[in-house]
Amino acid sequence: MMTLKTVFLMTLLTVILVGAGGMFGGESGMIMAFMLALVMNGASYWFSDRIVLRMYGAREVGFYDAPKLHRIVEELALRAQMPMPKLYIIPEGAPNAFATGRNERHAAVAVTQGILRILDEAELRGVLAHELSHVKNRDILVGTIAATMAGAISMLGNMAHWGMIFGSRNDRDGGHPMAALLTIIVAPLAAILVQLAISRSREYGADATGAAISADPLSLANALRKLHTGAAQTPMEANPATAHMFIVNPLTGGGLMKLFSTHPPMEERIRRLESMAAAGNPLSGGASVF
Repeated sequence: MMTLKTVFLMTLLTVILVGAGGMFGGESGMIMAFMLALVMNGASYWFSDRIVLRMYGAREVGFYDAPKLHRIVEELALRAQMPMPKLYIIPEGAPNAFATGRNERHAAVAVTQGILRILDEAELRGVLAHELSHVKNRDILVGTIAATMAGAISMLGNMAHWGMIFGSRNDRDGGHPMAALLTIIVAPLAAILVQLAISRSREYGADATGAAISADPLSLANALRKLHTGAAQTPMEANPATAHMFIVNPLTGGGLMKLFSTHPPMEERIRRLESMAAAGNPLSGGASVF
């Protein structure tokens, strides 16, 4: 069900991109939109992991640098039947974590110093299982494509905006101003909302898969509760473009900002995990998850 929803949302995002390109420049605009998306997706696929790790000053750690962290991830990776990812620590007091990398063989998991301070081992295990789930479920690839497509649509909107100011070829040829208005305002807004819906959907999926890998949904629920409080008490200077990568939203805000949140409501995430714990975890015997 989660996969079908993501496919639908990605298809909708593609339709918005093609439509925005068509409104901006007809058939040639549609081709330009596709080419722009391909270039941006290719760059993000190959380089986004290195860019985001460098952005937050993440330092790669070996076994002797962080033995407990390595031991937990090694065990979880074995249960998830995936290669051991590289591990990084971010010199940041705010408690948070994220995964990145283009596939299972080129994955990295990064945690902040703050998360290592406030979580016990079982809770940390739940968080790390959640991050491995993002890699296993190809959420990083899906999120990258969604983000770059939304960025391409916003670019088209900006180009249409400047075209209206200086007079584009479409205007001179009798193009409808309403099409330009839709390209400037409606298409980018719709793309952002679809991108956020994809991000929230994948978070629910990573919570469920992570709970299955760790065989302990309650510890993940407890970890999310602590992280939610900790993130509010110790704000993080995060780039909004990367906010969707973290296990809890590093950006704060209420009211209308909740509509544009990259993460689903924390109360609902915790409720779902507690329901899983109450129903009993069928994988508690230590069997392979996949």
